[in-house]
Amino acid sequence: MERKEEPCVYRNPDAPVEARVQDLLSRMTLAEKIGQMTQIERVVTNPTVLTNSFIGSVLNGGGSWPFEDARPSDWADMIDGYQNAALASRLGIPIIYVIDAVHGNNNVYGATIFPHNIGLGATRDADLIRRIGAATALEVRAMGAHWAFAPCVAALRDPRWGRSYECYSEDAGTICELTTLVSGLQGEPPKEHPNGYPFVAGRNNVVACAKHFVGDGGTENGTNEGNTIVSFEELERVHLPPYLNCLAQGVSTLMASYSSWNGSKLHSDYFLLTELLKQKLGFKGFVISDWEALDRLSEPFGSNYRHCVKISINAGIDMVMVPFKYERFIHDLTDLVQSGEVSMARIDDAVERILRVKFVAGLFEHPLTDRSLLGTIGCKEHRELGREAVRKSLVLIKNGKHVDKPFLPLDRNAKRILVTGTHADDLGYQCGGWTKAWFGLSGRITIGTTLLDAIKAIVGDQTEVIYEKNPSEELLASSEGFSYAIVAVGESPYAETLGDNSELTIPFNGSDIVTTVAERVPTLVILFSGRPVVLEPTVLEKAEAVICAWLPGSEGQGMADVIFGDYDFEGKLPVSWFKRVEQLPLNADSDLYDPLFPLGFGLSSGSSTHV
Repeated sequence: MERKEEPCVYRNPDAPVEARVQDLLSRMTLAEKIGQMTQIERVVTNPTVLTNSFIGSVLNGGGSWPFEDARPSDWADMIDGYQNAALASRLGIPIIYVIDAVHGNNNVYGATIFPHNIGLGATRDADLIRRIGAATALEVRAMGAHWAFAPCVAALRDPRWGRSYECYSEDAGTICELTTLVSGLQGEPPKEHPNGYPFVAGRNNVVACAKHFVGDGGTENGTNEGNTIVSFEELERVHLPPYLNCLAQGVSTLMASYSSWNGSKLHSDYFLLTELLKQKLGFKGFVISDWEALDRLSEPFGSNYRHCVKISINAGIDMVMVPFKYERFIHDLTDLVQSGEVSMARIDDAVERILRVKFVAGLFEHPLTDRSLLGTIGCKEHRELGREAVRKSLVLIKNGKHVDKPFLPLDRNAKRILVTGTHADDLGYQCGGWTKAWFGLSGRITIGTTLLDAIKAIVGDQTEVIYEKNPSEELLASSEGFSYAIVAVGESPYAETLGDNSELTIPFNGSDIVTTVAERVPTLVILFSGRPVVLEPTVLEKAEAVICAWLPGSEGQGMADVIFGDYDFEGKLPVSWFKRVEQLPLNADSDLYDPLFPLGFGLSSGSSTHV
């Protein structure tokens, strides 16, 4: 009598997630399991690799596109091509494709670029951030990806750090309130949803990733990938709380930090990754490594790789962002399992977690792109949301030289306005790092509105707007004809270690440009930066008004809305603003707290009083 083939529980969408996970896991070979633990970059991805090596995940690094200015449909074609190859494997396990959508779907040309987290932290608006998460999820799903490497929930304890702009605040309580990006990206779980268990609401949502676990914002001297020297009590008080909020929202993945805690590298820290995160806090999703992070576990980088694989997997890393030399990773991990140095139980635990997230995210039922969403990328509704975020993120730190004589709002019907500075008409500078490329770019890099565009659109028909990037002596000599000047200066784009900076002065002679103009014309200074920078006394003294605009993204109209008085200033400093770099680190809970402007400072339009 012929035996009937057992039904594949894992293919049944009505079966419980845990039953599907166990059924699929029981059918998998070691090669298939290790394949699921492997994440590779798109440049080394092809159908044969996906089908034959059972790869679990594909990503594109910052600035890695199908081709420059690829349309969303081109991305969808590429990702669906990868997915079809994965589905052709023996068990048909879909890949999960991830993108660094850290302020909107920022790798994709034409997507809405929202303010970086430091600006969103200034809004203190949890609902706004949730709505940004929902909009970002749509724009990520529309081009075929399923997972966003966001949010960063690091506590920014030292602005010398090159990832400062990825943080909402220095204050754990503020960050906790703003972790709502998780619910925006994934959808909001029901009240009875178990804490720590992954959640994704549906096809219009994506898997979120809280990062970088844990303490990355507290490294000594703000050194990227450095060492956070604090007691466990301080780690628990300052750096851990936002993760608890993320777990309560069903965050599906966490990324480990490159950094160390008291000399122990996070990627090999069993206590933090397994005993604390998974066992004590009950996290049931999976932990992803950072880019080439295993290579960084030895000196020189990349040496003794087999040992690095062993200590990271045993510590609790579930999926490894390899991203290029995947054959070596697969070979070494296979050998470690066969030699007993990594247990099969540890492999099964990692793969269970990965499969759980894939089932929860609906990838087995809907592996391919929903092309009906293509129209959401850069749509009017999302750009209006970006504009609202810009308005709410602006922090006014000076308004007039006299308390009873505010300088703002500006007169939109003034006869003649000077607009100048390196950042007045540069969309790339306005967006900052992690925009189109990893480290950011200069110029008209995507679709959006610069500050200059926005000013020209809002002023009266009779108002003459004169623009010069670097104000000439000749132009300033005619200064009597200007009602006022708007000077936009700030940082050039950067990311990660490239942004570490011990001086924090305004680049491109920004302070000199401000004082040169402000000595001739009443001046509003708009500062574009990913963190507090040195504000020279002459800048604060000579300027009539100063606005911190952070890195506002593609919707520059939000700045004009506020400076011309259609909306009031609402932003509050998300971090303490130091007087001198020698004071750093300087936080509101410091014993000696003497900031230039304290955490939470912000003025309102039409007055010199706090928001």
